[in-house]
Amino acid sequence: MKPMKRLTSVALIACGLMSANATIFDYSVLLSGPAESPANASPGFGIGTVEFDNFLNTLTLSLTFGNLLGTTTASHIHAATASPFTLTAGVATTTPTFAGFPLGVTAGSYHTVLDLTLASSYNPSYITANGGTTAGAEAALAAAMASGEAYWNIHTTDFAGGEIRGFLVAVPEPSSLTLLGLGGIGMAVCAWKNRRATKKIQTEPA
Repeated sequence: MKPMKRLTSVALIACGLMSANATIFDYSVLLSGPAESPANASPGFGIGTVEFDNFLNTLTLSLTFGNLLGTTTASHIHAATASPFTLTAGVATTTPTFAGFPLGVTAGSYHTVLDLTLASSYNPSYITANGGTTAGAEAALAAAMASGEAYWNIHTTDFAGGEIRGFLVAVPEPSSLTLLGLGGIGMAVCAWKNRRATKKIQTEPA
């Protein structure tokens, strides 16, 4: 296979991979006391990821937290705030807390996968406020996460309204990075063609 055809084949395969991954939305989250509303001086911290798959209708949650002043009483994702990365909102996900979230501790880790087609994955009032269906709730939560209007909160005995929280921040998806790579390949191919054309002109007899 000629180099140019090989490059074209690689680009087509990459485009196929982009389509396959286009339904995955990744978010990072950093929880702290100063990020609460109102802010507090808790030395607590949390580092986590949230992955939304709108094909499988799942929300994958992973979090490590520690150094809390109080012991944990609940944890949720809240949405949607009236403005990105600020203000407060009601609980969107499972109440009274995420199933299996470590309670009565000052540090721990958590991982779960929520099935967003199940009513049990949401606060009942969140479903009611978004059309009365889980599909409406999922669409609303997806929009809130994408627009920076959803945050992860950990409530404790010392801070009933939340000791640490963090807004979900979108992580560049693999398809975006692939697009950048394809753009680089395209520019390289064009430059290679131009060099060949220039060299051919220079070597042709006058």
